[in-house]
Amino acid sequence: MTDKDTARSVTGEDEVVDLCRELIRIDTSNYGDHSGPGERGAAEYVAEKLAEVGLEPQIFESHQGRASTVARIEGEDPSRPALLIHGHTDVVPANADDWTHHPFSGEIADGCVWGRGAVDMKDMDAMTLAVVRDRLRSGRRPPRDIVLAFLADEEAGGTYGARYLVDKHPHLFEGVTEAISEVGGFSFTVNEQRRLYLIQTAEKGMHWMKLTVAGTAGHGSMIHRDNAITELSEAVARLGRHEFPVRVTKTTRAFLDELGDALGIELEADDMEATLARLGGIAKLIGATLRNTANPTQLGAGYKVNVIPGEATAHVDGRFLPGFEEEFLADLDTILGPTVRREDLHSDKAVETTFDGALVEAMQSALLAEDPAAKAIPYMLSGGTDAKSFDDLGIRGFGFAPLKLPPELDFAGMFHGVDERVPVDALKFGVRVLDRFLDSA
Repeated sequence: MTDKDTARSVTGEDEVVDLCRELIRIDTSNYGDHSGPGERGAAEYVAEKLAEVGLEPQIFESHQGRASTVARIEGEDPSRPALLIHGHTDVVPANADDWTHHPFSGEIADGCVWGRGAVDMKDMDAMTLAVVRDRLRSGRRPPRDIVLAFLADEEAGGTYGARYLVDKHPHLFEGVTEAISEVGGFSFTVNEQRRLYLIQTAEKGMHWMKLTVAGTAGHGSMIHRDNAITELSEAVARLGRHEFPVRVTKTTRAFLDELGDALGIELEADDMEATLARLGGIAKLIGATLRNTANPTQLGAGYKVNVIPGEATAHVDGRFLPGFEEEFLADLDTILGPTVRREDLHSDKAVETTFDGALVEAMQSALLAEDPAAKAIPYMLSGGTDAKSFDDLGIRGFGFAPLKLPPELDFAGMFHGVDERVPVDALKFGVRVLDRFLDSA
């Protein structure tokens, strides 16, 4: 057997685990500025893997070290609109002392690949690479053109990744009408006869904000009514404890209807506590899609214990539901009051699409072929993805990174959490599903 024959005999399932481990070992921690290692190493790794199977990937560097890789696969019918598969290669930072296995080791233990990015989202990056490499080695072209994009900076809003490419190189996505990416396609086990696979069709918008209160500086020993720290602390406490009203969007209504059908009960928005209690680990994901949210994340003030500062600041992660941005901002101003100055550090829109069409049918059929208990249903993501940027090009985005998960795994807790990991079997399942999906997408 020749080396060429040996290479051809390697399947996507054979190499997906190693691809995932190798990607995890490339530290791409994103601190929200340019102080991290950047994504250049991951971009070059991806480009090499794509070039090995005959593609001509391009690397785009928006800032030193902040690099993304893009390639296009010609489909059998170039007259059809193209499909985009995008994933980000950056990850949030991790403190190794907190982890059971080093977050950048790609360790295999207890049937899982461990490490930062194992689910967010180097697992999907690896599955995409594995499927594409397998298909190109075996000469199986997809029905239509596929654009592959492995992107920088998603964890800080995508400014140096997806947003840069959409603004500066939109021609890369010419003819693309639909896309798949992260945080969708994972299973929620109702019972052995029914597993729901949550397809992301909507995501909340964001306002990352800085709050500032100005006061009068003075000596810490004096009585001081105009204390910026006191005023800001009271405002932040009001905001942090505020419960925004439940607002059921069309996506959430569809999710509740499908879940209720699977459970054999009717689920209503006015009894959401009981509904969430039935969802186990994914309750965190779903609960945050029922209302707008604003979580204080940072506080800053002062420089010496006996000096009252003239200014105090806080940072807030605000997220709003599709169609409710104006209500959210009005509520914020009412809660914070007139003494707090609010400024956006980064904002982006909410997106929502319908759960229908040939692409959705292809997802459902691919899942069902690998899991007879599967049913695909729509849901909304409480966070945000690069789909926001691609939406500006008219690209309809779905979260579809298929994983069949053990019921006991706290999947939602893996995102940005300690001991992030993905089951080996789930990676191989994802490869099989994506391969079938591309046959009919």
